[in-house]
Amino acid sequence: MADALYTGQFCPMFIDGKQVPAQSGEVLGVTDPASGRSIATVPRAGASDVDLAVAAARRAFEGPWSKFTPYDRQEILLRIADLVEKNWDELCVTDTLDMGLPISRTLGNKRRVIGMLRFYAGQATALHGDYIENSVSQSMITFTTREPVGVVGAIIPWNAPTAASIWKIAPALATGCTIVLKPSEDAPLVPLRLTQLMQDAGLPDGVVNVVTGTGAEAGAPLAQHPDVNKIVFTGSTATGQAIARAGVDTLKRITLELGGKSPMIICKDADIAKAIPVAAMAVFAHSGQICIAGSRLFVAREIHDEFLHRLSEYAQSLKIGHGLDPDTDLGPLINARQTSKVEDYIASGEAEGAKLITGGDRPAGAEFDGGNFLRPAVFGGVGDDMKIAREEIFGPVISAMPFDTLDEAVTRANATPYGLAGGIFSRDLSTAHKMVKRLKAGSVWVNMYHAIDPAVPFGGLKMSGYGKEGGVEHLDAYLDTKSVWIQTD
Repeated sequence: MADALYTGQFCPMFIDGKQVPAQSGEVLGVTDPASGRSIATVPRAGASDVDLAVAAARRAFEGPWSKFTPYDRQEILLRIADLVEKNWDELCVTDTLDMGLPISRTLGNKRRVIGMLRFYAGQATALHGDYIENSVSQSMITFTTREPVGVVGAIIPWNAPTAASIWKIAPALATGCTIVLKPSEDAPLVPLRLTQLMQDAGLPDGVVNVVTGTGAEAGAPLAQHPDVNKIVFTGSTATGQAIARAGVDTLKRITLELGGKSPMIICKDADIAKAIPVAAMAVFAHSGQICIAGSRLFVAREIHDEFLHRLSEYAQSLKIGHGLDPDTDLGPLINARQTSKVEDYIASGEAEGAKLITGGDRPAGAEFDGGNFLRPAVFGGVGDDMKIAREEIFGPVISAMPFDTLDEAVTRANATPYGLAGGIFSRDLSTAHKMVKRLKAGSVWVNMYHAIDPAVPFGGLKMSGYGKEGGVEHLDAYLDTKSVWIQTD
């Protein structure tokens, strides 16, 4: 099906506008998670490579990039958007091959991803300071300016490399910052290709740099680097905590979008036919490998049994396969390590007394050989204190639990260290409004799930991180405010 794409080619990093290997000469292999076959190799960067990338970003920030006006930056972003749109199919095939998400879903992200670039292009010319009527003296003029923070270090996960790359790079470019991007070693190919397209759009050398490598060898040196002014990170809570600690000595500005264990609440008056596919795909859309997965499913007791029966039937109907098959609903997990981790969670659920209603095993057949596939799992009889109800699994596993009252549902939904997202299904918008206000989550969807818009802020509460991405609020994290006083007499 995709033999022509298994080239095993070497894909170099981008530093200072040039494609370069790691100084050590070492490489990392990139594999297709659906087959285990080698796709490519990338440089295994270390601290010395990070130093070069940060130095290039600093030179660009203080040099040619500093002369670009907001209008110039807007033009660059719009040209990048046009090139991404022109090469969209190629990017999607690479993304699917790299990390397994079905091609129907990568192709379907086009409007959102290109929309991000054009949204931030619009914002580039809308940034401004304020004139402040001085209350001290009429002979003074006071105003503020908004200035870029400087060099940004961005570390992204493997589960959405196209969107994650642009979500980090576009606001940096709009505000006049420069950036060093460290993609996951499991899915580095699209970020490298995006950087090529940005160079083709006329971006000066050193404005966007990409270093490939492991978190310990490349990510940690980037987070700790004294000449990086801001770190933006998407990934696990444990790594986010380490990054926050690393930023203490240099007082870096930090944005963290971390893990989640999001609740989906199905009220007794919900439209079950509409809620079933939404509740299922709130978890199964990326084989559960998504931070906002609505993996804790609270269902009103009056409809609980019917809902679980129909949910399980829906899960069984989903087609599992290679992501390049346009009919595939669920692709593979990212690697064998993650697959084994999810299997351990499934085993713990059964050991603690939850009932595995469907799925959780590996599908049989030659087409699954070498791949990291699991059938989507639905658990019933789950207790709030069970491991599968408390910890982020990052796999295709739903833990369903009945509730009797809305107060109970909200209390239990909030009883988690996480606060990234939540969902509510109810025909009564008064009920939905009351529950939205009480849920401790950064995003709440009503009678839907997973909607994300470039103009709408996104981010978590509690152990799900801090800071927002998306919307005008996003740009504040890339800007410093300077107060200016002028004596006119």
